[in-house]
Amino acid sequence: MSKNIKAVPTSDYTAVIAVAQKYVDGLRIGSVEHVAEAFHQHAVMYGFTNGELLGGPIANLYDFVTRNGKAPEISTRLDVLAITPTTAVVRVDMEKDAIGADYNDYLTLIKIDGDWKVIAKVYHQFEG
Repeated sequence: MSKNIKAVPTSDYTAVIAVAQKYVDGLRIGSVEHVAEAFHQHAVMYGFTNGELLGGPIANLYDFVTRNGKAPEISTRLDVLAITPTTAVVRVDMEKDAIGADYNDYLTLIKIDGDWKVIAKVYHQFEG
């Protein structure tokens, strides 16, 4: 017989969304330092930008923020799609980034020593 135990406290949902919000807020203000607070130092990202596959280290995202600056009109919706005691997936529905593009980002987070960090970002850029 399985136990009827809640495996993930509500505080973890809140913490996961807070990490995703750091990422979004960093994009809004154009701050690589702020964006980087959300990501593990060895995080990776993969997706298509203008039809071309962009993949590799999260430094690619930091380069994008440096090149394109802030996104004052960015609009987002953050949803926890899945969560366990040590992993989570967040969908970021995003409109009007720094280049005016719309995206769906899927952030995979891992909890290490009590802290949630994004370990991978997979994204889809929509055509304008």
